[in-house]
Amino acid sequence: MFDLKKTVAGLTIMTGMAGAVPAWADDGIVRHSAGKFPIASSIEVPAGASTIYLSGMGAPVQDKKADPHTLAAYGDTQAQTFSALRRIQDELKKLGLGMGDVVQMHIYMVDDPKLGKLDFDGMMKAYTQFYGTDKQPALPVRSAFGVARLANPGWLVEIEVTAARMPLK
Repeated sequence: MFDLKKTVAGLTIMTGMAGAVPAWADDGIVRHSAGKFPIASSIEVPAGASTIYLSGMGAPVQDKKADPHTLAAYGDTQAQTFSALRRIQDELKKLGLGMGDVVQMHIYMVDDPKLGKLDFDGMMKAYTQFYGTDKQPALPVRSAFGVARLANPGWLVEIEVTAARMPLK
């Protein structure tokens, strides 16, 4: 049975949602905005896309003179995040993909011993060099975790991503 009050309420809700317009990519992936924070709140990947999972990556050694199991070999959180994202970018490129193809990211972080806490700001400074830029506006959904330790005691950050590849037309 037709209920005018429910219909009007439904239309009101839908009209209010019109401001939350999703970003439709040319490839069919839909990224819903999370406001001004440089991550997507949700992403829709259409049927037929391939899913690519990259293993967690930390930063490569920056100071070859330092013990590769120490923080001195890898740098601070910002430097490690930047280097890990650069490694991910290089791996994606080998697969014919780019950072804009990343649909999900997990960032695992440990406390920076110099700060006595997670350096979320340092991580974000590096992250925003790759995402939310005019050159690369396609944002992934993302979670950042504080963990007790990572496999390499010199790492402050390890990042894993999932990317999507649309079929060729």
